Amino acid sequence: MTSCEHSSSAGNASGNASGNVKTGNVPGDSSRIASVESLDKGNQMERGLTNRHVQFIAIGGTIGTGLFLGSGKSIAFTGPSIVLVYIAVGAIMFLLMRAIGEMMYRDPSQHTFINFIDRYLGHGWGRFAGWSYWIVLVLIGMTEITAVSTYFVTFFRTFGIELGAWKWLIELCFLAALTTINLIAVKAFGEAEFWFSMIKITLIVAMIVTAVVMVVIHYHYPSVHIPGSDGVNPAGHAGFDNLWNGFSFAPNGWLAFLMSFQMVFFAYEMIEFVGVTVSETQNPRKVLPKAINEIIMRVLIFYVGALLAIMVIVPWRSFKPNADGSFASPFIMVFRYAGLDWAAALVFFVVITAASSALNSLLYSAGRHLYQLAVDSPSPQLNKLGVVSSRRVPARAILVSAALILLSPIINAFPKMSSAFVLFASASSAVIIFIYILTMIAHERYRRSPDFIADGFLMPAYRFTDALAIAFFVFVYVTLFLAADTRGPAIAGLVWLLVFGGYCLLHERYQNRDLQEALR
Repeated sequence: MTSCEHSSSAGNASGNASGNVKTGNVPGDSSRIASVESLDKGNQMERGLTNRHVQFIAIGGTIGTGLFLGSGKSIAFTGPSIVLVYIAVGAIMFLLMRAIGEMMYRDPSQHTFINFIDRYLGHGWGRFAGWSYWIVLVLIGMTEITAVSTYFVTFFRTFGIELGAWKWLIELCFLAALTTINLIAVKAFGEAEFWFSMIKITLIVAMIVTAVVMVVIHYHYPSVHIPGSDGVNPAGHAGFDNLWNGFSFAPNGWLAFLMSFQMVFFAYEMIEFVGVTVSETQNPRKVLPKAINEIIMRVLIFYVGALLAIMVIVPWRSFKPNADGSFASPFIMVFRYAGLDWAAALVFFVVITAASSALNSLLYSAGRHLYQLAVDSPSPQLNKLGVVSSRRVPARAILVSAALILLSPIINAFPKMSSAFVLFASASSAVIIFIYILTMIAHERYRRSPDFIADGFLMPAYRFTDALAIAFFVFVYVTLFLAADTRGPAIAGLVWLLVFGGYCLLHERYQNRDLQEALR
């Protein structure tokens, strides 16, 4: 692709792709909003994502594998009150998206919301956020590619086919296929995400409808063995009484209730992904607000609706951990109780889809973030990654990100390296919280800056809502210290903030001092 690639390094000096240039308003008039066309002069990406693509990308961003496989653990922690936790955390994540949406509405030529941290908090915090977020994406991508192969092996194992020895080849094939989709064109990525989301939505809706029918006909089911569960699950019935029989707001104590917030928070992780697609979306100022405003409805339908449907079929006290600490999938339980013997295969097929969707999105996002970092970098070597291909995608940045994700099977082959990797991957989730906090602070600074426009996609009561979101993210981080398995990642995250964050801030400070001395 080299012969037909276009460098954006030169364009960065005068364009707005880097996010370092304040663009948009007519000089001296902060009351007028600039057109997307005028802002796009430095945007070399193709606006190939349609409203249909973005709406389903936003839906897919709120539905991960955790809903299909991990919701059993969440229910076991707090019982029916987990629904309130999902609503509360979903509301805070909605505030995060409104903050990102307002800034992106102001300047939809930006490739990532991280640029606003750079613009309103300074290059030091911008560098910390940019590199940290890209590293987090790569680390999560490495865990997702491992998850894809694990679910793939489990799926075929339900048919008596053992593919465990070929996990490395499965990972290679999946990564190659998804990288190719990302390299073809942004429209190809959008189509892939549309169909991935359709499959996930179909399963959730089918499960909710199944639960409704079972309740209406007062369905009773016999004891049965659930794939992924130790022993035999007891007989029962479908009914709303399963929700309030023995109800307790915190059945396992208030400590477990508090810890449920971090579990639910990480289920919503990467919901901000739609904020990375804006510079490649057609008519972004119309599409983006709609996609963000519908987040609450998606939370109510796909999380709250699914959890309630599960708990009216399966009594919440029935969710018990296996000997290895794992939980059976609630989706498999519902369909199995309904008499579908192939429920496990169905659910794991959708879980493969969900994990593939997550990996596909991570490749897309990691490619755009590395591209942005390369464009902004003073390093000529790194600038070579800041180019777009003839298909108007950041091909080099995507390929480099994919190559690092491909290290996952190699790392997993060595026990000591694998243990260290698990710690770093877990710490990456903690680092995400820092990024969210910086984003909310950047939004507050934007509202007080000359860039602010009063006729944009405004976040209501921003002084209160920004502070509320920041306080919540701090609260979630504090809860990481409550359990032994999250305490290590929490400490590692703080070390990363102090060491790398401190380096970025000091580097920027001394760079500015040297520049001032040179100008004297």
